[in-house]
Order: sequence, then C-alpha cells, then structure tokens
Amino acid sequence: MQSLPRLSGEDILSPFIMKMRIMLLVSAALLAGTFLNTFASSAPNAPAPQGCVALAEYFRAETAKLADRCLTDVTSLEDWQSRHGQYRHELFEMMGLWPLPPRTDLKPVITGRLDHDQFTMEKLHFQSRPGLYVTANLYLPKGLTQRAPAILYVCGHGPVITNGVSYGNKVSYQHHGAWFARNGYVCLIIDTLQLGEILGLHHGTYREGLWWWNSRGYTPAGIEAWNSIRALDYLCTRPEVDTNRFGITGRSGGGAYSWFTAALDDRVQAVAPVAGITDLQNHVVDGAVEGHCDCMFFVNTYRWDYPLLAALTAPRPLLLVNTDSDSIFPLSGVLRTHAKLRQLYALHRATNAFGLVIGPGPHKDTQDLQVPVLRWFNKHLKGQDSLIETAAVRFFTPQQLKVLDSIPPDAINTNVHDTFVPTAKVPPAPASIEVWHQQCEAWLGALQTKSFAGWPQEAGKVEAVKKFSAERDGVRFEAFDFNSQSNVRLRLYAVQRSGGRESERAVLTVVGEAPVLSRTSSAAEAFGRAESDLGRKRINENRLKACPTFPDWLAMMRSGFEEELSEELGAMRPAPPADREAFAMLQQELSTNAAVLFFLPPRGAGLTAWEGDARKQVHLRRRFMLLGQTLDGMRVWDIRRAVQAARTARDFPRAPLWLRADGELAVDALYASLFEPDLAGLELWRLPASHQTGPDFLNVLRFLDVPQAVAMATERCPLRLHQTEAQAFTYAQAVATALSWDTKRLSAE
Repeated sequence: MQSLPRLSGEDILSPFIMKMRIMLLVSAALLAGTFLNTFASSAPNAPAPQGCVALAEYFRAETAKLADRCLTDVTSLEDWQSRHGQYRHELFEMMGLWPLPPRTDLKPVITGRLDHDQFTMEKLHFQSRPGLYVTANLYLPKGLTQRAPAILYVCGHGPVITNGVSYGNKVSYQHHGAWFARNGYVCLIIDTLQLGEILGLHHGTYREGLWWWNSRGYTPAGIEAWNSIRALDYLCTRPEVDTNRFGITGRSGGGAYSWFTAALDDRVQAVAPVAGITDLQNHVVDGAVEGHCDCMFFVNTYRWDYPLLAALTAPRPLLLVNTDSDSIFPLSGVLRTHAKLRQLYALHRATNAFGLVIGPGPHKDTQDLQVPVLRWFNKHLKGQDSLIETAAVRFFTPQQLKVLDSIPPDAINTNVHDTFVPTAKVPPAPASIEVWHQQCEAWLGALQTKSFAGWPQEAGKVEAVKKFSAERDGVRFEAFDFNSQSNVRLRLYAVQRSGGRESERAVLTVVGEAPVLSRTSSAAEAFGRAESDLGRKRINENRLKACPTFPDWLAMMRSGFEEELSEELGAMRPAPPADREAFAMLQQELSTNAAVLFFLPPRGAGLTAWEGDARKQVHLRRRFMLLGQTLDGMRVWDIRRAVQAARTARDFPRAPLWLRADGELAVDALYASLFEPDLAGLELWRLPASHQTGPDFLNVLRFLDVPQAVAMATERCPLRLHQTEAQAFTYAQAVATALSWDTKRLSAE
C-alpha cells in the first residue's frame, strides 16, 4: 500500500519540496516577463508598450514591499502575541465586519430529512442576518452515544443549476458531508452566497463593473465568513455536537473561506483549507487574480500579504493542502506561505500542529487531498490515527438535497451587497467653525489611513527634468518628466505663448484616455464626439476651461509639434490624425491669454497607457486593490505630484495655479486639492455626485462621499462646477450658509 503524505511538522523536507524550492529560485528571474505576457499584441514579437513595462515593474516592486514586511517584524512569541489582537481587528474591518454585526436570531428551519444506513441528513436553512438565508445540509452519524466533533464544510464554486433552478453548491460537495458522517463527525455543508439556492453575487469588480464595492469596503468574502461564523453558532445549538471540537475545511473558494473563518473565530480547533490560498506574488505579478472572483479577497486596507491571514490560525492544528499544478493557486506561492507559517509555528513550539500536503494534478477535488484531511481531523479532533477504509462518494440527487420549495419573500441574498456594509450618514451643517474643522480633521485622517494608505510613505523629490522645449508659430511647448513615486515616472506638458512675458496664471488640466463620467453616462457622452458646448468648432474661454481627452489633445498639439511628440504618437495605436483647426484656435487664444497651460496624463494615460482588451483592463485595475490601493486613488497622488512639479519647473513663475478635470478625473482632482496647499482654484466638469457612480477609493463611503469633499475643497479655494448635478454641491452650500462663507467661493452652472 502506498504511504500517505506526511502530516507532521518535522523540519526535514521531502526531496519533492526541496526540488520545488530550487525551481522557484530559477523562475524568480522570469516574473516580470510573466506579467508582460498577459498583454496580447497584434504584432508577433512586438516589444511591450512602455506603459505595460512600467506597470509590470510597479506591480513587482509594490508586491515586493508588502511581501518583505509580512511577518518579518515577528521574531518572538511575545511579538506575535502583542500584535495578534490588532491583526484580527484589522481583518474584521477589511472583511466589512467591523463593527461586528449583531448576532440576530438564526431562525433555523429544518425542511426535510433523508435516511441512510450510516447517517441521517437534514435539510435546513438559517438567517445569518435578517433576510440573509443560508441553505445547508446537516449530516449526522447514526448511533451516536455522546457528543461528536463537528466539521463545517464550506463550498467552492460548484454550481448546480437545472432549468433555471439552483440547487446550491452543497450538491457538488455532498460526498464530503456524507464521508465525514460515515467516519463519526457531524458535518454541516453550507451553500455560498453566489451559488446557493438563492443566487447572490461574487463577481462585482470581476465582471459587473461594481467598483463601488471598493468604496464601500465591501467584499463577498465578508459574507462568506459571517455565514460560517453563524453556522458555528447554529452547530452550538445542536445536542449532537461537541462544541470544543470544531474543524473547518473546504476547497477552492471553500478553502479561502476556511482561512477567513479560522482567522476570525477561535472556536475552530482544527483547520484544513484545500487549494484556498496563495500570496500576492502569484496574484498580482503572476496574474492568478484573473482566475478569481471577489470572494477570494479582503479589501486590503492595511496592505497585508496573504501569509498574514494564514498566520492568524496559529498555533491551532493547520494542514495546508494544495496540488502541484494548480493554475489559480500556484505551488510557488503556497510554498512561500508555508515557509512563513512554519517560522511562526516554530515560535509557538507547535511545528507538529502544522502540516503540508502537496498532491499531484491541477485544481481538482481528488482522493489525494481528501484522505489527508480526514486523517488530520482524526488526529487533532479525535486523537486517532486509524486506517481510512471508505471513499467519499455521492448518495443523493440534487432534487433530494434541495432545502427550499420557493425563495422566501424577505430574502435579501441577491442584493445584499447594497446593505451589508453601511455607508456613513451625511452630518448636518456644522453649528460652528470649530465643529466643522473637527469634522474635516476626522475625514482627512480617515482618507489617509483607510483610503490612501497605499500612497508612498515618503514622497521624495519630483525631479522634474525637461524632456523637450520648442517654439513654433507663436506657441511655446515644453515637456517635463517627473517622479510621481518609485517606478512611476510621468510627463507633464506646458503650453504658453512665445516670448518672455510673465504668465499671470497657471492652469493644470488632467487629461485621460477618454472621459469616464458617471457609470450611467451614455456612450455618446463618454466619448464626446458631438460638436456641442465642448466641440471643436471654436476655442474660446469656455473651450479653454474644458478638459480634452489625451487623444484629442495630442491631435491638436501634433499639428504644430509633430517631431517633439514622436514618442507619444508612436505609443498610441493608432495615433490620432492632426487637428489643425483646433491648433489654430489654441494659437488665437494664447495670443490674448497670459497663462501657462499644464496638461497631465496620469498613470494609465498618455505614455503610461496600458494595452489589453476590456477584460484585461479590469484585471489590471483589480490588482491595485490587492495592493491596498485603487487606480483612482493613485491618480489622486499623481495629480498632487504634478502640482508640485508644475511649481518647481524652473522656467515658470509661481503664478496662481488652477486645477481642472472632467468626469471621474474631476473627483480625483477634487481630492488632490484637499492635500495640496495654496491652489488658486478648482474648475471641474461633470463631477459625479457619489462614489457609488464615480471613481473608487478604498472604504471612502464608510465615512464620507463626494458632497462632503466638495465642501472641504470649497473652504480651501474657489470651486467652479460645470454640468454637475445639484446633489454634488448642495451639502457644500449648506455648510457655506451655516458658516457664512463668501458665496462666490462655490459656483455651479
């Protein structure tokens, strides 16, 4: 008989593991190339675009920062014990579970029973929160004479849907429940939110465009963890269960939920997650994130790497289980996670409570993984090491396992993401300036620690270096490359009329690849091709105030400076044709306007634009959240740094600086103004009224929304809004009235 995998935590590694670690060292040099291979190119052997190369290096460097600091400051058991409580609190918060939801009445209902020679199966449901139904099957061993250990089995993504009827993914994993019961365990298998009998949603940012989940601090992982915690509450009410002997397991998504639940709930005494974890190196750099929906991830406010999640299980018995060819939980990250955990278990003098099983094959539920898990629970929940004589097999049809005859009318599962994490209430207009400043201080502090914690800890010098300078046809055109942060170098353009006359003011306009407005905007609005208010037919004062897209701006400027813009034109595929009429209008306007016009394409636009189809762009954007950032949150930082670069460019005086932007970039500019002093003013077009429809910043809706940011900005500098819904600025008007501000500070048209 073939020997079973080693389950102890002995220090001697198998030859297989040693070989795999050597392979990891060899593959480390190829990581940047792995990321670049994710970008499809229409031209064989074509070099990766500059923006893609820069983004790959950025993700690699940011990931390395988080990996390098993960658990490295824990060098003694005292270190860990002093931090454990804070880490758990942070995890509750990042799961959208803080403040902790009330433990409301579960209202359990048993809807039927099935009998087998070796076990009984009960069909039941309970409510983890009012209206949030959890459908489940409870497998009970026959012939119990005393309370038995219990296993909570949490399911992966195994849909069972026939003729539009969902039977729940508990059907796909029923063989585990029956198998545990046949081996003397009470086993509760619960459906997931997305694939239960009442279908919910896991794919908010993955494919549904619900980026506001990040702004809400919401992740479906929080619901899966909460449902599991409440499932343990239910098991505690069962007379068959020994509540001091809980185990949890599951594979794929269920593996992830096992990690989350064990990290949050000490009632779990033994843990065996299967194919449920890897590190940020795999997710962000190697691209494993593209194979996972949102339920696999916490909102990474505190910038963790995933071994820290796993560490919260220590020193309880933990079996780390995976296969050697799993494409979405690659072995390399599993072994790195194992190495960090092993050190922590050693500090606890509990290495025998930590095991590793690596089975052969892809991401699949196999006996090579099932048997070690059962043996692990036998050892740590029963104190046994008996021979496993049964196999995990299915006994029932989907119809037999179904709990509900119909969906309860009060069920909130399908849209629970709308309410699970509450948003902040809008405060009343302040009674005094002191009250207002206290409120602003709290908001700004929350933004820095909860939304923008991914900003560089040290800004460093912008180091603006002139890239080119040219004068032609009455226009002076210059470009400056500057550091936004390490591995992010951007280009700032300056346009003014020729001659030595000093500029009376400066205007910094943020230009994107295309105007991204409210999520409800039409395609015609989004791409602005109609010759209307902002059309090409005339550039007057209103036109200069408006914010072109980067392609439109490039089309205008190439008419006079094609040679200087050769790098930009070569990077765009295809490059926009010259717009000579627009350039002529610019010349005319500059001849009577003593201003220097700065233009900033933030990261992801201009020379730093990223290739790839819509799906690829989504997954690039999702990577930022895994690093404790968002794309728009980092663009706020880019705008701040561009303001600093514009002020330090040697050829320009310190003229009053206005900041302009359109659509979602207007929100980014708005927030940048809260952290940059002495702006002369803000001019924003089509400002979204809420982060619910606008750009995403981590957790922002938990303490404020766009209207409160508008109010704070209004106090700092004049603010002009164009084509913006009143909802965005009525709160600022109320504050201005309450505090007797000059009414000219805020205007809307």
